[in-house]
Amino acid sequence: MFYLITFTFVYLAITVYFSYLGYKKTTTVSDYLLAGRQVHPVVMALSYGSTYISTSAVIGFGGISALYGFSLTWLTFLNILVGVWIAFVVFGKRTRKMGKALDAHTFPELLGRRYESRFIQGFAGFVILVFMPLYTAAVLIGISRFIEVYMKIPFSTAFLAFLLITACYVIWGGLKGVLYTSAFQGVIMVVVMIGIGVSTYSSVGGIVPGHAALSKLTYLLPENLKAMGHSGFTSMPTGGSSLWWYVITTMIMGVGIGVIGQPQLSVRFMTLKSDRELNRSIPFTALFIIFTTGIAFAVGALTNVFFYGRFGQLSIQAVSGNVDKIIPLFIDIFYPQWFVALFLVTLMAAAMSANSSQFHAIGTSLSRDIFEQALLRGRSVAETTIVTRVGIVFSIFATLIIGLLLPESIVAIATAFFFSLCGATFIPAYLFALYWKRATKTGAKASILCGFFLSLLWMLLVHEQESKAIGLARYLFSSDSLLGHPWNMIDPQVIALPVSFVVFCAVSYFSQPVKTETIESAFRHI
Repeated sequence: MFYLITFTFVYLAITVYFSYLGYKKTTTVSDYLLAGRQVHPVVMALSYGSTYISTSAVIGFGGISALYGFSLTWLTFLNILVGVWIAFVVFGKRTRKMGKALDAHTFPELLGRRYESRFIQGFAGFVILVFMPLYTAAVLIGISRFIEVYMKIPFSTAFLAFLLITACYVIWGGLKGVLYTSAFQGVIMVVVMIGIGVSTYSSVGGIVPGHAALSKLTYLLPENLKAMGHSGFTSMPTGGSSLWWYVITTMIMGVGIGVIGQPQLSVRFMTLKSDRELNRSIPFTALFIIFTTGIAFAVGALTNVFFYGRFGQLSIQAVSGNVDKIIPLFIDIFYPQWFVALFLVTLMAAAMSANSSQFHAIGTSLSRDIFEQALLRGRSVAETTIVTRVGIVFSIFATLIIGLLLPESIVAIATAFFFSLCGATFIPAYLFALYWKRATKTGAKASILCGFFLSLLWMLLVHEQESKAIGLARYLFSSDSLLGHPWNMIDPQVIALPVSFVVFCAVSYFSQPVKTETIESAFRHI
């Protein structure tokens, strides 16, 4: 307990200091919403990475890797390809330039001003306000489960305490405070995850012996996983099987592609002052992804070797079926107490960095995208920061309720759902806003609504991971899914995103273009 108190005190003291710096340097609305568009590239890279890779990756997806094996490491490659290179080069540069040209301070505001539509800005803000608390809750569940295992504190108590700590410094410091603290938190995450990766592989005799030992455990797989297509911890599921479709479309593509449509990440591009600064941030972000998700997924799979050696059980059996407890239990048993305390601080850093960005995004959506657009019809107000703080308070209560109601083993699932929903809803309108001058307001509206509602309908009625838990399909049609294999395992984004693209192009072709002066203004620096 001494180590935990010491590490936590030092960590929180530094976090408060950086939040204070953010507060002192926040004098305008632009400072509060976009950090004055003058952020250092390394700070942006660490903040982007630590917001993207939260406890949901370490705890949730680490646990999923323990269940499904190394197949999830493909998500790391997709994270780098799509979440870093495509996001920064294809989307980031034009987002920064167009955001500055249109004086946009949020992701929904960028879309709204580009398409001359208060509806688009307001609806995008609505999606963030209503659905982002689900992702926020998933992130907090990750750290709360570890606190529950390590400190024997009730889950609900840990969840509430951590929620309040994070919210306080977001309300106080604005985006500058968020960026400074999340960059510091990102450094902690990288250092500790490297230590975990090295020590885990050392304990199993190295990379080759460790993977060989993991392969030998295939015979222990439960029959239900074999029936789904699980073929071993070091191989992909059987092609075309239920598990193959689920891992590929939901766990890998749902998150790996959906990252482009994440509002709390897209706004990061607007905080930099030039393309040069953005380019400088790319390698730092890529390395961050490798050292966090790559290690988390590998360690998650290798926990099976540890638990079998210690208890004669696979990881999922050792935690009685709750995948969110696999990594916490492994860390608690395998490492000395001082390192467990340090890892807890790392999870604090991962959770606080992600949640701070999410709270800030929810708050700005309420103030900038909903309050100003719906109630004041586009007129900006001096009280923007006040309304933003009110939005953050709202997000706290929403996250609290959702987090206490969600079932076990939900962290990775809730994360994948939110990424998938944002991807199908926003990516076509976002991409065409940046690259196609002929893209129309009507086309953007149709695409956004189509992607949103088709994703929700597919989740409620077809995608069995959610439809079975929600129960609406069974209530209406006496079945957990309206469609059989493989459709019941295909992620909503895989269906909704292509349809949304087609709808956008078709409707834009037959609808009125955006005013010439708006287009010229949006593209004048591109």
